[in-house]
Amino acid sequence: MEAFYRTFIVFVAGYLFLRVTGKKAVSQMHTFDLLYIFVLTNIISTPVEVENVGKALIYAGITVILYKIFIRLSLHNKLRWILYESPTVLIRNGDIDQKGLKKVRMPVNELLSHLRVKGFTDTQNIALAVMEQTGSLSVIPKSEYRPVQPNDLNLKVTKEYLPIPLIMEGQIIYHNLKYLQLDQSWLMNEVEKMGEKVENIMLATFLENGKLFIDNNVIKEHKKDPYYYEPGRDN
Repeated sequence: MEAFYRTFIVFVAGYLFLRVTGKKAVSQMHTFDLLYIFVLTNIISTPVEVENVGKALIYAGITVILYKIFIRLSLHNKLRWILYESPTVLIRNGDIDQKGLKKVRMPVNELLSHLRVKGFTDTQNIALAVMEQTGSLSVIPKSEYRPVQPNDLNLKVTKEYLPIPLIMEGQIIYHNLKYLQLDQSWLMNEVEKMGEKVENIMLATFLENGKLFIDNNVIKEHKKDPYYYEPGRDN
């Protein structure tokens, strides 16, 4: 009982500390998820210091149970809003929300950096920018600045096809060959027709038209073509 009580106190205290730290600190993970990893990692590493494997395993087991309980509780609508933070609006209709930035402890220059990563350069073009519970930034552009969709032009498009890898870094992906009901002899024949060797292929994919695309490990020389500029001293 004492072990459960101590673990529960550590779990709750850690959760509160992470909530106070803010969503930026737990980017891409919910607070519970990050706390679970921290606590479990620390508990598992304890035997290295105190040489008490049994007690560490008991604490680790209790931590897993607590994590499962909190996740289960978060599925209920009423408790979800208590356990998880609400999304924070940073930009609304082109206007930067100063209170929102202050709440998530994000300076304007960092906000602009996040927008550039997502392909937006002007805050005036943003209808809504929100920091989600996981710390990630969701950006919705104004309708006149969003990419044109085929539906806007009443166009019918073909179904998206995902090229299937058959060779990666010189290794044949046998389960994908089996999935396509092809054999290794067919693959080797296609590779030889293109004058390549399996060990020299970085990526070979099966295309929608039934052909094989090959990207070998040879880099083409572009002879200082400005369109192929590479940042840094080695250009």
